Amino acid sequence: MTSVPSIAGLRLATRGDVAAITDIAVAAYAIYTARIGREPGPVTADYAGLIDRKLVSVLECERRVMGFVVLVPERQTMLLDNIAVHPDAQGRGYGRALLDFAEETAKALSLDTIRLYTNEAMTENIALYARLGYRETHRAEEHGYRRVFMQKSIDPRALSRD
Repeated sequence: MTSVPSIAGLRLATRGDVAAITDIAVAAYAIYTARIGREPGPVTADYAGLIDRKLVSVLECERRVMGFVVLVPERQTMLLDNIAVHPDAQGRGYGRALLDFAEETAKALSLDTIRLYTNEAMTENIALYARLGYRETHRAEEHGYRRVFMQKSIDPRALSRD
């Protein structure tokens, strides 16, 4: 990605972050395994490959990776492919910072929509995204997962100037 906004504590992930990212994914998605009946997709993602493609950013605090986001630029859309914060670090605003970063990155790339999908069993996530302005577009089964697809329109001209 080019022209990525700078937000304190956020940086592109490196290969040295793979273990921390994997640990966060395992811990953050553990509560959903029983609901879904199998490990959620983000637990088994190829983070090294995503990092090599410069699609993963991490949020660090006190030299520890607290969360990460996987952003995939598409034609007019940013796919928010994955976002996770370690359960020990939740409730501190890290997730919101990562979501803000996703929006600012999309705007910087002149993209007008962010889209995402989540498992329908992750009801807390669906409610959170709805509160943040994402609307459900459809539901479908993919790769054996029942997914809820959502999107949010953004104005790429409205870069924040914080």
